Amino acid sequence: MSILSDRWIREHATNHGMIEPFVEAQRRDGCISYGLSSYGYDARVADEFKIFTNVDSAVVDPKDFAANSFVDRKTDVCVIPPNSFALARTVEYFRVPRDVLVICLGKSTYARCGIIVNVTPLEPEWEGHVTLEFSNTTPLPAKIYANEGACQFLFLKGNEPCETSYADRAGKYMGQRGVTLPRL
Repeated sequence: MSILSDRWIREHATNHGMIEPFVEAQRRDGCISYGLSSYGYDARVADEFKIFTNVDSAVVDPKDFAANSFVDRKTDVCVIPPNSFALARTVEYFRVPRDVLVICLGKSTYARCGIIVNVTPLEPEWEGHVTLEFSNTTPLPAKIYANEGACQFLFLKGNEPCETSYADRAGKYMGQRGVTLPRL
């Protein structure tokens, strides 16, 4: 398995619709950087957020998640309460090739502030907006800036195309748009 370069990412984004919209170079003009980097792509967080709240004293259950555990906000700056989290999505829509696995890592700018970004791997032939989870590990409120960099995606090419892709399995998060809550 090898990590794929900026040339490969650019070619697949522009000629095969792998990332839309695609930003061909790093942008950092007074914002948290985003766009194509040497061996990855820094995606932006959209302005749609679901901020965790426990006003109804719900139990967090991945098999029966209570949608009322979140408050929805459409904003340029999301404030996450102390020791809480928010769900968001990427601005970009991804289409992963059959012989590629994509891994996501948080941006160091957020990590150095105690804000952790979590995303599970994007499997071969998965497509959609990526749901992002921002955890505020600090005892203070934390800001997330919409339309700025949130995380970096690394593209790994397999030694051969997989036998069964996410699309073949009709995965439950296939084609998701917007912020997507847990599904069983």
